[in-house]
Amino acid sequence: MWFRRSPLPDDARRTLDLRSDEKLLAVAALADAGWAVATTAELVVVHERPTRVTKRRPWWDVDRAAYDPERSTVTVEWVDAEPDLPLVLTDPERTSFPQVLRERVQWSVVIAEVVALPRGGEAKVAVRRTTAGELFSQAIAGPGVDLDDPEVTPVVDAAEDRVRSAAGL
Repeated sequence: MWFRRSPLPDDARRTLDLRSDEKLLAVAALADAGWAVATTAELVVVHERPTRVTKRRPWWDVDRAAYDPERSTVTVEWVDAEPDLPLVLTDPERTSFPQVLRERVQWSVVIAEVVALPRGGEAKVAVRRTTAGELFSQAIAGPGVDLDDPEVTPVVDAAEDRVRSAAGL
């Protein structure tokens, strides 16, 4: 398989407005007349007509992403309640975007633990890394889980303490 960066028009590149220390890592043309862009700091979606950024989130906001090669679709799941983001790639064989996305999300996760909860369901606690290298912890509720539930909170807090301690926080 041959990988190269998909062409990103100059107006779309300017719209990214990258910081001086931020690098563009991969670009994928999207079926809906836009581009998915992986930078060292963020996942960015740019659309045409007019050219504008429609999504910009740091890697530590991505819980997980999956690539379905049969549908040429990357589906991004967020750590918060925002709906999943489907990205339909027009030429997946000509871009490293799915691989770079995976690598950037994995880079942001220092350590993670999934915990089973008393009434069923699960939560994930993780120590994540910002682009600047700062570490922080986050708790991600599974479907139907309320992190403020008095039976859930102590279980999640204990798991968060474990991962923070393991990461030296």
